Amino acid sequence: MNIIGINAYHGDASAALVVDGELVAAVEEERLNRVKHWAGFPSQSIQYCLDAAGIEIGDVDHVAVSFNPRANLGKRLAFVAKHRPSVRAILDRLKRQGKTLGLDQQLATGLGVDRSEIRAKLHRIEHHQTHVAAGFLLSPFEEAAVLSVDGMGDFTSTLTAHGHGTAWDESDRVYYPHSIGFLYSAVTMYLGFPHYGDEYKVMGLAPYGEPEFADVIRRMIKPQGDTFELNLDYFTHHKNGVKMKWNDGAPIVEPFHSQKLIDELGPMRGKDEEMTARHDNIAKSLQVVTEEIIIHLLNRLHKKSQSDNLCMTGGVAMNSVANGKITSHTPFKQVYIPAGAADNGTSFGAAFYVWNRILGKPRSFVQDHAYWGFESHDEDAVNAANKAGVPFERLGPSELVDRASDLLIDGKVVGWFQGKMEFGARALGNRSLLADPRRTDMRDIINLRIKYREKFRPFAPSILEEHVNDWFEVAEPTPYMEKVFPIRPDKHSIIPAVTHVDGTGRLQTVSKKSNPLYHSLITRFHEKTGIPIVLNTSLNENEPIVRTPEEAISCFLRTDMDAIVMGNVLVNRHHTEFPARYREQRRAA
Repeated sequence: MNIIGINAYHGDASAALVVDGELVAAVEEERLNRVKHWAGFPSQSIQYCLDAAGIEIGDVDHVAVSFNPRANLGKRLAFVAKHRPSVRAILDRLKRQGKTLGLDQQLATGLGVDRSEIRAKLHRIEHHQTHVAAGFLLSPFEEAAVLSVDGMGDFTSTLTAHGHGTAWDESDRVYYPHSIGFLYSAVTMYLGFPHYGDEYKVMGLAPYGEPEFADVIRRMIKPQGDTFELNLDYFTHHKNGVKMKWNDGAPIVEPFHSQKLIDELGPMRGKDEEMTARHDNIAKSLQVVTEEIIIHLLNRLHKKSQSDNLCMTGGVAMNSVANGKITSHTPFKQVYIPAGAADNGTSFGAAFYVWNRILGKPRSFVQDHAYWGFESHDEDAVNAANKAGVPFERLGPSELVDRASDLLIDGKVVGWFQGKMEFGARALGNRSLLADPRRTDMRDIINLRIKYREKFRPFAPSILEEHVNDWFEVAEPTPYMEKVFPIRPDKHSIIPAVTHVDGTGRLQTVSKKSNPLYHSLITRFHEKTGIPIVLNTSLNENEPIVRTPEEAISCFLRTDMDAIVMGNVLVNRHHTEFPARYREQRRAA
């Protein structure tokens, strides 16, 4: 039984393939077309999944999309009657929803086949149902409370439920126009971060500030019973809609805060305007109040479910700072957040919804790693190096980790390209940029000379899972960098490059089972330094994470990266035969 799940008509379009209840492949369209957060129909992703399994679209039994324009129709009509949104807002919504019509024809066109070749049954599944499926059905829990929370999908921003086996009982919903995600997005754009998905920058900025404006933010959103509501005086989306250009490109979202927000917080920051303490404090205030609302939701959900287990999913579940406080601020003891908790993960959520809920099949799969994407081989790396005209060495596995660890210890920045590409927003040791966490200057080196991005942006510590308790105050499995925990105070000065300004780190726990080579590299670094941690960030430069050796070499050559390891192939900029035009190439930061 072959099931394709897709996230289309949202940002981070993606596709996943489930075969007989097992996830076989999953990828975001941005990794193939190189447009960050690409929205539209994920034709290339679907084709990749088919190729990975060695099947054709005619072999697919079901196709499910995580979008159903008919969902919550009564709530939609009631909203229109009450708020009387502008004609433009209604037309924009109808135009977007119209994209879901003719799904079979879009499949045929996107894959370059005749419509008659598609025999799959088509399913349009409500957005948050696919979020819940991605969070619960792939979790290790037989029963769990579930919180799905994001910007908006099918007129719902938040859904709470209690899952058992392959089903769940809904507890509460929050409908449009109320949304934690909308609050965070509105303030993100107000702070001068205009691009879709920039919310993580505000989360990284928040520790530099004080919650000076927390009471202002609390006037924008407040707990309401078991959920919450926005104060719509601070926003315009309920009248004018959220103006978004999204089809066949990166989503472009226009600000939707009202004049009242400016009156209370001050003028909006331009994207090139200097960041001040006021901006830092607004970011901190937003993060504090967001955490308060999330904790409120979870405490109320726990009272209803009486479960020790929690599954979190949705775009707001990417707020790793809030996630790291769940077990200390709520009664939940175990927290599972999938790789691809945001809309990208609704592709595999849609597929498993069909398998477990519609077809009634038992659960047999647990998502315990994120490596579901494109894989290359050593010959591909050799060809990429030859094409670029750069020297390389081929090394055995033991020598490879030995040489790479020595480069890190010598203060070099090393690209690490291995195995199957990660699914989701975060590099997890297969498409990563690595460095020595002990270097006090390493954050500025990578931010300003390699990533070319804001200097306040933090980096993640990848740590051997067996050593977490020695370095962090909370020792929970965190395989997807989905939680931020306090680093033990006596360790701050030892690993300054991955210790954020507030003494925390967004860690990745590295398992020998799920990624033996990355575990081996960190183990070798640990043996030589006594530190079971390396600095890890994504292998890219203002682009989607690299997918192929050619893209990896290109990124390497146009930045100040010192070396790159692709499979067993090592390319070192400091090699005596390295072309001078590349060896000394430097771009202005």
